[in-house]
Amino acid sequence: MAQHAREHWTGKVGFILATAGSAIGLGSLWRFPYMAGENGGGAFVLLYLLFTVFIGVPVFIGELILGRKAQKSAVLAYSTLSDQSPNWKILGWLNVITSFIILSFYCVVSGWVLSYTLMSLNQFSLGKSAEEIRAIFTTLFASPGINVFWLLLFLLINIGIIHSGVRKGIEYWSKILMPALFLMLIALFCYSATLPGFSEAMSFVFKPDFHKLTPSAVLNALGMALFTLSVGLGILITYGSYMQPKENIPYNAILIAVMSAFVSIMSALMIYPIVFSFGFSPEGGPGLVFQTLPVLFAKLPASILISTVFFVLLLFAALTSTISLLEVLVANLMETTTFSRKQSTWIASLGTFILGVPSALAGSKQLFPNWETIYGKNFFDTMNYITASWMMPIAALLSTLFIGWVMKKEVVKEEFSMGCEANSFIVNAWLFMVRWICPLVIILIILQETGMINIEILYQ
Repeated sequence: MAQHAREHWTGKVGFILATAGSAIGLGSLWRFPYMAGENGGGAFVLLYLLFTVFIGVPVFIGELILGRKAQKSAVLAYSTLSDQSPNWKILGWLNVITSFIILSFYCVVSGWVLSYTLMSLNQFSLGKSAEEIRAIFTTLFASPGINVFWLLLFLLINIGIIHSGVRKGIEYWSKILMPALFLMLIALFCYSATLPGFSEAMSFVFKPDFHKLTPSAVLNALGMALFTLSVGLGILITYGSYMQPKENIPYNAILIAVMSAFVSIMSALMIYPIVFSFGFSPEGGPGLVFQTLPVLFAKLPASILISTVFFVLLLFAALTSTISLLEVLVANLMETTTFSRKQSTWIASLGTFILGVPSALAGSKQLFPNWETIYGKNFFDTMNYITASWMMPIAALLSTLFIGWVMKKEVVKEEFSMGCEANSFIVNAWLFMVRWICPLVIILIILQETGMINIEILYQ
């Protein structure tokens, strides 16, 4: 097994922007709006926020602690801190496999972003009605060759960044991409606020209707909270291993959680006014952002400029997500094999491309044509569902058990307090959440989804 010198972030800003970018990217801008639309709006949003605070943040802190203490990525971190237990190493591999699957279909979504960037330059919406603009995404989704082409091109961009390492690659680009994304998001939100459907959008997002909430929606809200914080993927363990001892983990975790939730809500409030103003359905699925925003851009002056800039920035957001996922694969390959960073990058990227092809062809059904008939969802939606609604919650559950019960309490408390000098009440309250509240809530939600218990009566 090769020994590679461990890189570290140059400072707090680079770490925060890189870690926030891993979640805020496609998780908040692409996935959150359509998941909220499919799961009842306000009730889903409320649960998402509660799960973020009471489940996501405590586990987020724990995974950073785990990574910084071990100074290793997921697989070897669990092994090192459990006295080389092979059983806990499996949890590290679960993190890696989950990241691998998510990266495969994220790159397909990112390919759509690349496609829409070129389409914007070509003024694809010129002279088209709102319905015609929406229909273009359906055509793109069903175009196999185009989707595979953009998948490959986007992966090559990721390879170029990851090749450069932590400081010159991930951190450098995160410092450029994230501030630009925030500015564009705020500007588009301000314009959406002037649309006639804004008040209806506010009601949809902030007025909970618990009659629309299903057991699956509760599990999806938990999965969304974990998704937008990158919990259960090995990203935080990997990024935590690049942290300096002086960094304040609890403060950084809370700051990133606030940023992530803020961008998620802003994204919804940017998209839903368009949905309601033009009479679309909020249950638009994975294509929602691609079907709604071009309709808005077509109504604006200088639409070619605004549309192109937005999709370039969405591309930046996608990159901050995918480079973090690819880094998980690369870092674990480097630590568990004799491969160099460049070799690991190419191997991980090749595997991602192979797994990404079925998702790229899901709309055309040229590969696995009977998949949806047999499994109830197309290949793309299947990968999306099992990772966010099952693999990530299970990984988060096992992480809480490991941090709360396997790691030595003194070590956990020491890492929590390092860099922040937290008083004993705060440390003990966090540890209580990780040991008892987080596992119990996750178990209850999983049992509810499997039908073993019924907690629907609580909100009927």
